[in-house]
Amino acid sequence: MKKSLTDALKILEQEIVSCRLCPRLVEHREHIAKVKRRAFLDWDYWGKPVPAFGDPMAEVLVLGLAPAAHGANRTGRMFTGDRSGDFLYRALWQNGFASQPTSVDRSDGLRLRNVWITAPLRCAPPDNKPAPEELTNCRPFLERELALLPNLRLVVALGKIGADSYLRLLRDHNQIKSMAQYPFSHGAFHSIPGHPDLLCSYHPSQQNTSTGKLTAEMLREIFRRAAERTTRKGFPAPDESEGASG
Repeated sequence: MKKSLTDALKILEQEIVSCRLCPRLVEHREHIAKVKRRAFLDWDYWGKPVPAFGDPMAEVLVLGLAPAAHGANRTGRMFTGDRSGDFLYRALWQNGFASQPTSVDRSDGLRLRNVWITAPLRCAPPDNKPAPEELTNCRPFLERELALLPNLRLVVALGKIGADSYLRLLRDHNQIKSMAQYPFSHGAFHSIPGHPDLLCSYHPSQQNTSTGKLTAEMLREIFRRAAERTTRKGFPAPDESEGASG
């Protein structure tokens, strides 16, 4: 990896972590970090904007929604420490993108290969509902990531907000005519000439996974399709006896 890319991503990460542009989000994330949840009273919560995580040479970008209040807002790493992450990282592991099926904290040894995980909003929003102006404020971070990562071929959007955030960037730069050309549905694939293609999935939120709207097998299939579109080799196939069906 070129040092210039490493340096550019590090600068971006530092800018993200120090951002205080949205007063509502700053207040919420810091309040949560102070009050905590009973199960995590011994944790030193992150309580700041959460930077992206992954392989800078990735061909696949996973675009979620925002940090969970007691997940990434606690651990400081995307999709780490909550049930959404349990679903996501197992599916990534099953398809060779992750070195292990679980993600507990930033020092748990998890490595990603050929995938970069990010979000259109970097702070935990109240009720998991970002305001439009907050997404707008955060958008330059995503825009810079997309420009910096040299090998991207596919964006896997976890949820409609993620898909819309990517498409809105392209539309506002006159790269596509209309977002309506690319409707969201689970499993929808959209080829976007000259830009990374878009593969849509329901978000692995507890609301979706506990009701069966998104099953482990459905998410596994999304990343199987993603892996088919890559040219770089992933981690060795996991031993199914370790509970890969999740």
